[in-house]
Amino acid sequence: MRDDYYPFVNLPLPYGYGAMEPYIDEKTMRVHHDGHLEAYISKLNAALKERPGLQMLPLAALVRGGALLGEEVARNAGGVYNHRFYFELLRNPADREPHGALRKAIERDFGGFAQFREEFKKAALSVFGSGYAWLAAERGRLAILTTGNQDNPLQRGMKPVLNVDVWEHAYYLKHQYRRADYIEDWFKIINWPRAESNFLG
Repeated sequence: MRDDYYPFVNLPLPYGYGAMEPYIDEKTMRVHHDGHLEAYISKLNAALKERPGLQMLPLAALVRGGALLGEEVARNAGGVYNHRFYFELLRNPADREPHGALRKAIERDFGGFAQFREEFKKAALSVFGSGYAWLAAERGRLAILTTGNQDNPLQRGMKPVLNVDVWEHAYYLKHQYRRADYIEDWFKIINWPRAESNFLG
C-alpha cells in the first residue's frame, strides 16, 4: 500500500495516546509517536528526495538494503519501520500469553512460555545504550536477538515477529532508569494475535 512508499507519512496510532495506561503513559506515547517517529519520517523523506531510484522501494526493502543504500537512508528507514512495528504490537487489554501456532513454536524453541519470557527480558536488559530486543523467525524457527540503534532482523534475512523498544525515550518519562520495570509492563500489553500473524505471514 502507498503508506509503505515515499513520501512517507506519520500514520495515526491504531489506538488513543492514553490507551496503554497505566503501563505506558499518554505523554510518552505522544512524544514517542509525534516526536521521535515523525522525525525519522521527515529525515527519511529528505534522504530519498534526491534519490529517485530508491523512491519506488517499499519501506521493508529500504530496511533490508541497510548501509548499502547509504547511512541516512538506512538509519531513518529503520527508525520508521521499527517504530511502526513496535506501536502495532501493543494492545490494552491484552492476553498475557500467546496462543495457537505461535505458542506452540515458542514452546518448541524455548522449552515453554516462562522460559521464553525470561530469555527475552534478559536480552532486552542486555542492550547497551539504544536499540531493540526482537523475537524473529528464520525457516520457521524462532530466535531472540538484539539490535543496536535502528538495525533490524530483516538485514539478517529473518522475519520480525515481535519487538520491544529499549531506547530511553520509550520509557524514561514513566520508569526513569528502571528498564526492567518497563519491560515487565510491556509484557502486559503485547498484541499476541498480531505477533502470531507476523509469524505466520
